[in-house]
Amino acid sequence: MSSLLRLNLRYCLSSFAVVADILCEFLEVAIHLILYVREVYPSGIFQKRKKYNVPVQMSCHPELNQYIHDTLHCVKPLIEKNDAEKVVVVIMDKEHHPVERFVFEISQPPLLSISSDTLLSHVEQLLRAVILKISVCDAVLENNPPGCTFTVLVHTREAATRNMEKVQVIKDFPWIVADEQEVHMQEPRLIPLKTITSDIVKMQLYVEERAQKAS
Repeated sequence: MSSLLRLNLRYCLSSFAVVADILCEFLEVAIHLILYVREVYPSGIFQKRKKYNVPVQMSCHPELNQYIHDTLHCVKPLIEKNDAEKVVVVIMDKEHHPVERFVFEISQPPLLSISSDTLLSHVEQLLRAVILKISVCDAVLENNPPGCTFTVLVHTREAATRNMEKVQVIKDFPWIVADEQEVHMQEPRLIPLKTITSDIVKMQLYVEERAQKAS
């Protein structure tokens, strides 16, 4: 009986690892596309690629790419343990006040089982739909002021936050508590973009937009 329980636990952990891989790969594409669509960086540093069978824009700037990669490498263990509640891409003005927050709310069932390749194909189709929504989100958002920057925040469960203080996944790339001005936005406008639901993951993407963006 105990051997069977251990086997089931290993399979469950393996399934969470697969989902973490899928979501981090998706988030990487999504972050690049957000930076392009919202014109955080010049369009010249982006190249057209094909992801999820649709064209997307991906940065070809080494330092930017490394920052995004390292961030998601640190996020992955949190998703794998189902400890990440939200991953937030924050676009900030020159004074480092948020003008937009792209919020990815993520939840997974406590017992996870990936039953077939068909299920993974279905999840890929759902993620494609989110990417397509991001690619046209500028139609429902106001222009951002010039000189914007960005950062990535992760909202975790309380127990995970305590553990993160003890663990550093990448040397010289520690987690720190976000500044209040990076988190707080006065009377934001909420714009829902896409909600997806499957047997292995649920995700809601919405944007919090500052009412007055002029800096």
